[in-house]
Amino acid sequence: MEADLGDFLRSRRARIQPEDVGLRAYGRRRVPGLRREEVAQLAGVSVDYYIRLEQGRGPSVSDAVLDAIARVLRLDETEHTYLRTVARPRAGASAPASSQRVRPGLRLVLDSLAGAPAFILGRRMDVLAWNALGDAVVGFSRMTAAERNMPRQVFLEPAARELYPDWAAVAAETVAYLRLDAGLHPNDRQLATLVGELSLKSEDFRRLWADHQVKSKSGGVKRINHAVAGELVLPYETLGAAGDPGQSLVVYTPEPGSETAERIALLASWTAAPAPAG
Repeated sequence: MEADLGDFLRSRRARIQPEDVGLRAYGRRRVPGLRREEVAQLAGVSVDYYIRLEQGRGPSVSDAVLDAIARVLRLDETEHTYLRTVARPRAGASAPASSQRVRPGLRLVLDSLAGAPAFILGRRMDVLAWNALGDAVVGFSRMTAAERNMPRQVFLEPAARELYPDWAAVAAETVAYLRLDAGLHPNDRQLATLVGELSLKSEDFRRLWADHQVKSKSGGVKRINHAVAGELVLPYETLGAAGDPGQSLVVYTPEPGSETAERIALLASWTAAPAPAG
């Protein structure tokens, strides 16, 4: 995990120019952004201390130091939390069991959302369950168990670039959320295997993973080109499942009265219709 901490800090340093923090840029710079000694100066720590921290050789670091570094590097709330997590990984943290189970009560909540496409995401962005309308929009039931993973779908499924008109944004968001998960679970072998597979098979994934962006998925808007219903503009909300760490309920909430809402209603009527005889 030390390498992740160092790579993350270096990537954040590269975003900040000396002029942005009131410093004058002297001499030719070999790398973009702030130098390590400049970060140390602005954070109020010694250069040696910061270098050892970035190299993963430092002692246990305090909240005050991490807060100061986060301020200098202008980290947002998610990045700040990630910095604390990777700088002080939980001792003895182990990988979770491979089986991820959805509680019956949570599945009932999912099925009760008859008018909204919804699904449950687990660790590593595995899709664990979905309702009928969620299946009608995304087609989870037509995928194998291995394919029901959002990063694999986005980067390894050729049709993904047609499915998502804003593919580049979806890809960046997916990687940023996956890296956030990696920071919380540094010893997850299945996650390491997934990252290795995607890095081997997708140049786009390798590039985005190396950028060290981290973001949560509390909500947003996703556009989907549906094979039957056409383009769907789908705001979504992501709700953490209390008592089930690592699981979240994702609900698409089209604007009432919108063209997308009408198309979703049409899909809902199709999913509710009985199958024809024979």
